[in-house]
Amino acid sequence: MRAFFTINLLAIVAALTVEAQVAKPAAIVVTASRQSARPGDLVVLTITTRTAVGSMRARAFDRELLPFAAGVKRWRVLVGVDLETSPGTYAVSIEADGSPSVDTATYELVVAPRNFRTRTLTVDEAYVNPPAATVERINREAAELNELWAASSRAKLWDGPFVRPVPDPANSAFGTRSILNGQPRSPHSGADFSSAAGTPIKAPNAGRVVLAGDRYFTGNTVMIDHGLGLFSLFAHLSETSVETGEMVRTGEVIGKVGATGRVTGPHLHWSVRLNGARIDPLSLLAALGTPRAR
Repeated sequence: MRAFFTINLLAIVAALTVEAQVAKPAAIVVTASRQSARPGDLVVLTITTRTAVGSMRARAFDRELLPFAAGVKRWRVLVGVDLETSPGTYAVSIEADGSPSVDTATYELVVAPRNFRTRTLTVDEAYVNPPAATVERINREAAELNELWAASSRAKLWDGPFVRPVPDPANSAFGTRSILNGQPRSPHSGADFSSAAGTPIKAPNAGRVVLAGDRYFTGNTVMIDHGLGLFSLFAHLSETSVETGEMVRTGEVIGKVGATGRVTGPHLHWSVRLNGARIDPLSLLAALGTPRAR
């Protein structure tokens, strides 16, 4: 009888131990702003930890990501899916430093196919092959731009929702593949807004101006570093009203719509980069912008 009681007691203890282990909450819980993404999309991951942690690290698409605190036990990280990312499932690795221990988690981000349109145009040959005298300038400016994309502030400079830089509608140009005079060109990495010349352009959020000047392809250009690897670039302005190094606030006028650079008419071109990924600006507004009134 005593042996039976001992065996049953051990069984109960074992069952309670297993139950306690099952009921123990995960050290890291990750949720996403959308179940799947497409090339050009921005995804916001919310990371909830069981205890407060001192720092958070994340990585995806072979790129370092920069999480930011959103509460005592809550962090967020922006994940950009470059416009040329192939469909598939990609791992987002997360490390939470809760000294002395480090907890880890992996979120599987599903990237669905996205079809971009292709346009075939016949244009002046100068738009396809710039004059030889401009090649050195083009290469220099491209190198300078690549350096800027890679040198974002590691602090979060933006604050609150992102806003539209102009009130006019944007076309679906993001990701468009162009064939000019039979030659394939790089995909269009921004959104174009059909704004009239002279329309004021507002900063979509706070940040530091890292470029304000004339460039061969983009004309009068303003580039804002919003921090944590997030940039906005505005091209073809008729004039700029900010200077390199200046801090801007959300909604502050940074220039006016124009047709400078290699374009055939006035409009606003807005490009967004996130840790090197080319992001559709409309996806940025959908993920971090102010919801439109119904």
